[in-house]
Amino acid sequence: MVNTNGCLNQNGHHRFWEEDPWRVLRIMSEFVDSFEEMSQVPPGITVFGSARTPEDNPNYQAAVALGRKLAKQGFSVITGGGPGIMEAANRGAAEVDRNLSVGLNIELPHEQAPNPYAGVQVDFRYFFARKVCLAKYSMGFIFFPGGFGTLDEFAELITLVQTHRIPQYPMVMFGKKHWEGFAQWIDQVLLESGLISPGDNQLYRLTDSVDEAVDLFLDFRRESGTPRRAPKAFR
Repeated sequence: MVNTNGCLNQNGHHRFWEEDPWRVLRIMSEFVDSFEEMSQVPPGITVFGSARTPEDNPNYQAAVALGRKLAKQGFSVITGGGPGIMEAANRGAAEVDRNLSVGLNIELPHEQAPNPYAGVQVDFRYFFARKVCLAKYSMGFIFFPGGFGTLDEFAELITLVQTHRIPQYPMVMFGKKHWEGFAQWIDQVLLESGLISPGDNQLYRLTDSVDEAVDLFLDFRRESGTPRRAPKAFR
């Protein structure tokens, strides 16, 4: 019989590993393992976008080109480790150096199987632990067309930049047709209503150009003097 807090199994035995103190230890071990693995990875660019983007989609091809160009410049290419845009960016990076192709995979009941192009793969049970690593070891972010997950990552990361919890890393929204309506809503609703401050709508750049995106990341690395090691954010 299972009790109300779920700590007994069907035989009435205590399932101590499901109590909150043990869950905290499980969370801690996930952070320790992922930090140890990611500390060996050069600072990179995190690529977000839909897991549902097929290989013949122009955005998939653009993500492959982006991953390739970033890896050639010595950036690690960090993704959520799944299919679609994540696979494409990892694929491009792996063509240059598999050690620069990083996938941070999350356990999900559907859609999210690890893609085969991530040379460095870290598996996560908890979304929040994965989110920390997607930001901690990055010095720039690019958002390809995507759904709720991509919007969630954009909102969380731009909040961290806006509140100065992380440096003002480049934030690129790739695909003007997809993002222009959202950007207009930010300008016409959030800004005009005073829900964000003037300048907050300048914290990101819209583009359709892979080369322009790569140049933004290169300019930031050069201007900030960021060495090719783990950035200071989150230390």
